[in-house]
Amino acid sequence: MMSQDLAATRLQGRFPITDPLGQTITIPKSVKDDFAYFNLADATGIRSYYDREGYVVVRGLIDPDACDHAHAAFEREVKPSKRYIYRQASADPECNVFTGYGFMLNSIVNVQSVDPNHFPEFRRSGLEIITSSGLQAVLRILFGEPGKLVQSMYFEGNPATWAHQDTYYLDSERIGAMTAAWFAVENIEPGAGRYYVYPKSHLVDMVKNGGDFDIAFNHGRYKDLVKQIIHDEGFECRAPALAKGDVLFWNGKTIHGSLETPDGHFSRRSFTGHYIPESHRFLQFQSVIKPLKLKSINGMSVHHPKDLANFLNRSILAVETTFPKSFKLLKRLAIKTVTARKSPAASSKT
Repeated sequence: MMSQDLAATRLQGRFPITDPLGQTITIPKSVKDDFAYFNLADATGIRSYYDREGYVVVRGLIDPDACDHAHAAFEREVKPSKRYIYRQASADPECNVFTGYGFMLNSIVNVQSVDPNHFPEFRRSGLEIITSSGLQAVLRILFGEPGKLVQSMYFEGNPATWAHQDTYYLDSERIGAMTAAWFAVENIEPGAGRYYVYPKSHLVDMVKNGGDFDIAFNHGRYKDLVKQIIHDEGFECRAPALAKGDVLFWNGKTIHGSLETPDGHFSRRSFTGHYIPESHRFLQFQSVIKPLKLKSINGMSVHHPKDLANFLNRSILAVETTFPKSFKLLKRLAIKTVTARKSPAASSKT
């Protein structure tokens, strides 16, 4: 039974929830209970807050009608599908997996590369959001130049992402120059698995991806290290309230993830995009400069990895799904080889 203190907290516009360290914290129930944050007109405020805190929320950046259109396309094309789609957590092709309440749990990676023959409107409407004019304007504020998209995702259910820095997985060649954005396609309820950030954690340099902390065979050790740093530095866990059309931006070095889902009745429909400055090269696993397969979408350069508009990529997908265990092992061994090398182009300057 909920204590009187926690019940009172709910009434005061706060929602109690467990953070990644297992501690009870409270988060704002709705936008009216949260910080005002910024709108697109306040370029100075956006840049100053982002540089200081390592994240920023921009209210009303995306047209709610665009959000509704993308949601409808997902419901019509993706959700009923039995086809394999590349997924965010595993990077492997998987069929849809659903929560007990019917929400897709295994989030999609690289919306720009899903098969346009089977998911045409979802691909198009998703790209409209993650390459929108408002998004591009914020990137120019943060980068001082145009940005380009190197990765995207779509969420409906909450996979409860572990605390991490994006730079461990991907970044600009100038480590810490990448920014990411979480686009709320609906009002995100406090119990739906909100995104959280640890303000000022972008100012801490952590161990690099490789050796005893490589992603291929020591990923768990890296996850434990992140939680230890959160504890030792005394960072605050913050989970902003986002309404439909709001966007949360964070630095590639900012520790973040998604909270638990105490109420499975709620979805958290959202897109995520990872962006680097137009003039920068793309760094993967803090080890190798990755060539980009760029196409111009809405005037923005967009990387299309494993684009299933391409026949060769559809053939590779068929092999992956026919021999999944062998393919996964080969991929892990390849990543281990890559992370054993250091990229001379990488810099830790922010």
